[in-house]
Amino acid sequence: MEFEEFAARQTRPLLGLAIAMSGDAHLAEDIVQEVLVKVHLRWAHVTSLDDPPSYVRKMITNEYLSWRRKWSRVVPFAEPFLFQRSPDGPDDATTLADRDDLVRRLAKLTRRQRAVLALRFFEDLSDQEISAVLGCGEASVRTHASRGLATLRIEAAADRVQTPVSEERP
Repeated sequence: MEFEEFAARQTRPLLGLAIAMSGDAHLAEDIVQEVLVKVHLRWAHVTSLDDPPSYVRKMITNEYLSWRRKWSRVVPFAEPFLFQRSPDGPDDATTLADRDDLVRRLAKLTRRQRAVLALRFFEDLSDQEISAVLGCGEASVRTHASRGLATLRIEAAADRVQTPVSEERP
């Protein structure tokens, strides 16, 4: 397979993964572009591997994690219309509010927790595959996922408790 064919097939999934991690379509495009440039320069090495897409996915994750260290002063934001809505789904306002709420909650997680959740739920990778991408043990992956999900659940429960119930007037 030639690099151009690989890039054509993998750009959309890689972009989706980068968006899921970063919460910012523009940053995701930059990450994917940086990684594809690196892949092109090392194409002979990449094609000699057993699973080039996994290797490139790991590069995307590492680029995201290193970008966050280098440029932590930039706050990522969500692009509201990254995916098309189905005709029988919720309206745009509800979708936008839900996405904004999720991005806000995910932004409070650590980089590793966010990367683990993106790899698990967006890429549908197993703990073993995630540990290979992140270069850590499977127990660490489970810990990051568990703590990240617990943080999201606790925050959601706290919001439900704090939301006042409107009283009906006679």
